[in-house]
Amino acid sequence: MEREALGRELYALLADLVAIPSTFPPGDTEGISAYCSDFLSQLGYKTEIHEKRKTVQNLVARLGRGKPSVVFNAHADTVGIGERAAWRTDPFAATLVDGRVYGLGASNCKASMAVQLWLARQVARRGAPKRGELVFTFVGDEENLGSDGMAYLRNISAIRPDTLVVAAPTRNRIVYEERGVMWVRVTTRGRAAHAGAPHAGDSAILKMNRLISEIEKKLVPEIQKRKSQTGQQATLSIGVIRGGENINVVPNRCAIEVDRRLLPDEDFDSGFSELKTFCENAGAAEVELLTGTPGFRAPENGAGARAFAEAVRAVTGKPPERLNVVGASDGRYFARDGIEILVTGPGDGGDSHIPNEHVALGEMVEAALIQLAAVDRLLDLSD
Repeated sequence: MEREALGRELYALLADLVAIPSTFPPGDTEGISAYCSDFLSQLGYKTEIHEKRKTVQNLVARLGRGKPSVVFNAHADTVGIGERAAWRTDPFAATLVDGRVYGLGASNCKASMAVQLWLARQVARRGAPKRGELVFTFVGDEENLGSDGMAYLRNISAIRPDTLVVAAPTRNRIVYEERGVMWVRVTTRGRAAHAGAPHAGDSAILKMNRLISEIEKKLVPEIQKRKSQTGQQATLSIGVIRGGENINVVPNRCAIEVDRRLLPDEDFDSGFSELKTFCENAGAAEVELLTGTPGFRAPENGAGARAFAEAVRAVTGKPPERLNVVGASDGRYFARDGIEILVTGPGDGGDSHIPNEHVALGEMVEAALIQLAAVDRLLDLSD
């Protein structure tokens, strides 16, 4: 297909998606799910909408049957517009300026949704895959880091991918691995007393101060020694501290919330046990796991990785460029499932979650051609 014509198709799809509000809060994806469901069902895809929490809808659309199951995922929700005066264009109207499409969610992640809708249409025009199934999932609750989107689809077995391709603004670079993420609450307890007689009490805040000092002096340096061969870094960061009720009361409770990023090869349970044991030995009364998932690494000789590598070379004439990311994608919910997970898509993370969010239309064109070529290799779309 001629690239200029392809660009026009992708721009039209992105314009439709940007025009449908799906901001978090409140995270309502009913409208955009209805649009995508109608689009895909008319192409012959079997569509289902799964909803754990009202208005947070998750669409699953499939064509073909059997193995392998190749699943594409993109989140349909966006952040809010922020300060309206900071936008030079209407955030709910896709505006093309100098090869860039501006609009709320244009980069994260409606450009990938548009590419995947185009991909779905191209595959349907060729008929069902010759082997296996192609599945598209458009989900909510991603911007909320919640469990009612992709995590819910996994928990109810609505999808069982062999290869999962998660959309993210990577400028079409490929994320083969992600660090695990673990959030932990650590609590110290003391004894309350009147601030006029602090010696009668036992300050939980002072206990926490000593505990934090131990973490910074001993645990953080040990964790920071851990690096992967691809440059990933294990980290620990304290993001929240809460303690005390009144200024004139010696506090009997203090809590911190810790963000621990684990290398793909680190065992999640062992990582939590290490942190728990250290904090308890340093004076913590309670150490509670709030949420978390292990990291993942896709083998670069896996079917999906090979297909994308070949597709990138065919479309661009260059080998695929890998990317290590700071954050975590919805692929993390499948990290324990022993499947192949890749993360890729048009757009730049630095152009997301800001006024005048935008995506290069040329990157969308490149993404569409790469993803079509990869699916052809995985599922055999030959006429």
